[in-house]
Amino acid sequence: MHRVGSAGNTSNSTRPRKEKRLTYVISDADDTKHCAGINCLAILKSSVPDGCDYLYTGSRDGTLKRWALAEDAATCSATFESHVDWVNDVVLVGDNTLVSCSSDTTLKTWNCLSDGICSRTLRQHSDYVTCLASAEKNSNIVASGGLGGEVFIWDLEAALVPVSKSVDTMEDDCQNGVISSGNSGMPITSLRSISSSTTVSLHMTHSHGYGPIAAKGHKESVYALAMNENGSLLVSGGTEKVVRVWDSRTGSKTMKLRGHTDNIRALLLDPSGRFCLSGSSDSMIRLWDLGQQRCVHSYAVHTDSVWALASSPTFSHAYSGGRDLSVYVTDLATRESVLLCTKEHPILQLALHDDSIWVATTDSSVHRWPADGRNPHKVFQRGGSFLAGNLSFSRARACLEGSTAVPVYKEPSFTIPGTPGIVQHEILNNRRHVLTKDTAGSVKLWEITRGIVVEDYGKVSFEEKKEELFEMVSIPAWFTTDTRLGSLSIHLDTPQCFSAEMYSADLNIAGKPEDDKVNLARETLKGLLVHWLAKRRQRSGQQASANGDPSARDMAVRSHTHSRVEIDGNMENDFMVYPPFEFSTVSPPSIITEGSHGGPWRKKITELDGSEDEKDFPWWCLDCVLNNRLPPKENTKCSFYLHPCEGSTAQVLTQGKLSAPRILRIHKVINYVVEKMVLDKPLDGGNSDGTFAPGLPGGQSQLATLGGDGSFRPGLKPWQKLKPSIEILCNNQVLSPDMSLATVRAYIWKKSDDLVLNYRVIQGR
Repeated sequence: MHRVGSAGNTSNSTRPRKEKRLTYVISDADDTKHCAGINCLAILKSSVPDGCDYLYTGSRDGTLKRWALAEDAATCSATFESHVDWVNDVVLVGDNTLVSCSSDTTLKTWNCLSDGICSRTLRQHSDYVTCLASAEKNSNIVASGGLGGEVFIWDLEAALVPVSKSVDTMEDDCQNGVISSGNSGMPITSLRSISSSTTVSLHMTHSHGYGPIAAKGHKESVYALAMNENGSLLVSGGTEKVVRVWDSRTGSKTMKLRGHTDNIRALLLDPSGRFCLSGSSDSMIRLWDLGQQRCVHSYAVHTDSVWALASSPTFSHAYSGGRDLSVYVTDLATRESVLLCTKEHPILQLALHDDSIWVATTDSSVHRWPADGRNPHKVFQRGGSFLAGNLSFSRARACLEGSTAVPVYKEPSFTIPGTPGIVQHEILNNRRHVLTKDTAGSVKLWEITRGIVVEDYGKVSFEEKKEELFEMVSIPAWFTTDTRLGSLSIHLDTPQCFSAEMYSADLNIAGKPEDDKVNLARETLKGLLVHWLAKRRQRSGQQASANGDPSARDMAVRSHTHSRVEIDGNMENDFMVYPPFEFSTVSPPSIITEGSHGGPWRKKITELDGSEDEKDFPWWCLDCVLNNRLPPKENTKCSFYLHPCEGSTAQVLTQGKLSAPRILRIHKVINYVVEKMVLDKPLDGGNSDGTFAPGLPGGQSQLATLGGDGSFRPGLKPWQKLKPSIEILCNNQVLSPDMSLATVRAYIWKKSDDLVLNYRVIQGR
C-alpha cells in the first residue's frame, strides 16, 4: 500500500486546498469490468439448493462488483460505487450485509443483494483502512484496521441505527450514498443481537452518535486482521512484525507473538480461535498455538512476501499466495507442500469456493483454479510435492539449485476478464486531449471534455505518438489528472480551472458567433451536471420556476460572501450543452466530490437524482452551473507593442502598449493593422468587433476583440480576404495567422517582458 494522494478531496489530503475539488473519472470500458487490480474477494453461498452463489470483488478502481456464478460463467449483476479511492478489503456479515473499507478512510455497508446503493458510511479512521475481519457466527461484529496503527471493533447493529436528522456528524440522508441511515430502502433485517457472552460495550466518541471500540496498542500500520467464529477473539498484524491478540469485546490486549522478521500481511484463525496462521513479507508462514502462546510450526514455502492466506474448512491445509506470483497448498500437519498454480501477477487475496479457489491479483481479471478444497489431499496425489523447510532461505536455496516446483495446474478453469488499466498519460498542449497507455500496451487519445476515446492507436510507441501529436499552442493548465484508479481522473480546482478559454470557432460550435469566448471548465461542468439539472427541474416543478429558484438565490448570496465573482455574459444559452462538451451516456463518467457536509462521495453522472445540493457539491460548481458565475479571471489579457518592421514604409500610429485577450489570433492583429492603414484613423469606440479604444490610462490601448469590419465575403478566412497583404513577425519570425498571442509569447517570444510584434506589407501581392 503506497502513500499516494487520494483521488477525492479527502480529509487527510497532503496539500491544503481552500475549496473542495470536483473530480470526474472517465472510462471507455464496459461498466461490468474492473479496470485496476483486485484487492479483495468474498463468496456468498446460496442458502437454497441449486441457488446462485455470488462472488464479490473489490478493486483499486474504487468500486466493488457482484458476480452471479454459474458452472462456467460469471455475470456482473451489480456495481457498488461510492468509495472515492482503492477498495482494500470486503467481508460479508449475516445474510445480506456487505462491509467494505477503502483508502478514502471510510468503511461502507451495503445490502449485498441490492442494486449497489450504499446504506451507511462509517467514519472513524484518520488514514487508509487496509483490512477487515468478521465473525462467521456473529453477524453483528466487524473489525477494521489501517495505517497509523488504528484498529476499531464495530457493533453493526448500533452503528446502523437510523440517525435523527438533527445529529451533526451523520446528518445527511442518503440520497447520494454519502452517509445514509439504515432505513434507506434496505433495512438491515438480518443483524442478530450479540449474545451475552460477546456483549460489546459502547464507547461513545460523540455525545449523540455511536463510536466503535478502539483496540489501542499498535504503534505502526496494520495490514491484517482475523476473528474467530463467535467474534470474541481478534488477531492483528502489520509493520511491527508481531501478531497481537485482543479480546474484541473490550478492545484489551491479551498477548503478543514474536517470530516474524518482516511485515505481517495475512492472518487466519481456526473456527475455535486456538490456532492462528500468519503470512509475512519475510516469505514465511507460521502456525501459532494461542493457548501455548508460541509458534508451533514455520513453513518456508514461498520465495518472496506472503500476501494472502486461505484454509480448508477443517483448517488442515493452508492455501497461500503472494509476491512470487504463486499459489501453494500446504498440509499443516505433515508439512508437505505443492505448487498449485503460478501466473504473471502478484497475488493479493484468495477465496475458496467448494473445490475451486478464486485468485485476486494486481491485474484487473479474476481467475478460478481447481483446488480440491473439500479434499485437499487429492492435489498431492498428482505429484510434485516437497517438504516445507522451516527457515526462509531454504526455499530460495532450493530455487537457486534448480529444483523449482512444477505447478499442478497450468491454466485456470475460468477467468472473469477485466479491462487493462491506464499506467501512463500525458496532457497535450491543446488542454482538451490526453494521451494514455494501458497495461496491454495500447495507446489511446482521449477528449476529456466529452469523456471519450477519439483515437485508438493500438500498440505503438507512446513517446513517438506524443511527439507526433505535439501542437505549438499555449492554453492555461485548467485541470490536472492522474490514473491511480486505473482510469483517467480529471481534477477541477477553483479558481484555476476557469483560466482556459477558446473561441467558439476553434471548437466548431455551430450557430454561435465565432468570436464568442467559451470557458472550458464552465461548459465541462454544464456537460457533467446536465442530467442532475434536468432531474432537479423535474423535482422543483412549475412552482419553483414561477417564484424563482430559491436554492439558486441562496447560492447567489453565498457566493458573494466568498469572493468577488464575474457574471458570464452569455445568459441566453445558460443551460445548453454544446457538442464538444457532451458526455457519453453509454459509459458515463463518475463524479467524485464533496460539499459542506458528509465527506467525499462518488456517483455516475446519470445516476444523480436532482436532490443533491450544496451539502453534496462544492458551492463554486453550483454557482457556476446555476447562476452562470465564475471567479475573477486573472491573466486573461496579453500586453504587447506593435511596431513596423525596420525599413518598412507602412506606418500605423499606435498609442503605446496594446492589450488583447491571450487567445486572440494573429489574423485579428493583421486585420487591425489593415483597418488602420486603409482608414487611416481609429474606428468608432465601443466594445464591438474591430474596435480600438485609444487613450486608456498609462498610454495603453486596448484591442477588445479585434474583429472584422463585416464587409468580407463569406467562405474565406479573414486573413485570406485582407487587402493590402500584411504579415506579422516576432523575433524576425513570420507568424502563422492561426497562432494566438499566448502561443507567440510561449514559443516565439520566450521572454517575461511585454511582447513586441512587427508588421510589414508583403511585396508583390
